[in-house]
Amino acid sequence: MKLFAPVIIPAVAFSLVAGCDMGKPTHTPTTNVTDLPLMGGYRTPADECEKLGENELTINYLDHTADLVGCPEGYEGLGVFQVDTGGVEVARINGWVLFSIPRGT
Repeated sequence: MKLFAPVIIPAVAFSLVAGCDMGKPTHTPTTNVTDLPLMGGYRTPADECEKLGENELTINYLDHTADLVGCPEGYEGLGVFQVDTGGVEVARINGWVLFSIPRGT
């Protein structure tokens, strides 16, 4: 019986860990490569639409009363995003649709 325990305990522990799916990320990074200053998901950290910072590509669209947000052009939820946030499309740059979203909505 003493020989059985050292063999069984590691085998059970290994089988428990082997069933875990530890390799999948919780956030799928966007595949768009851009010079836009992406600042992370707008509504949630995993949101495909990201708040944008200031640089030479965004300076003309920034407004102190609104957030500037970019969504990938291929994002299926563009229309829903625009309706839900009240965003107004202001530009399309490097495969991103830029929205000005009034603060407080």
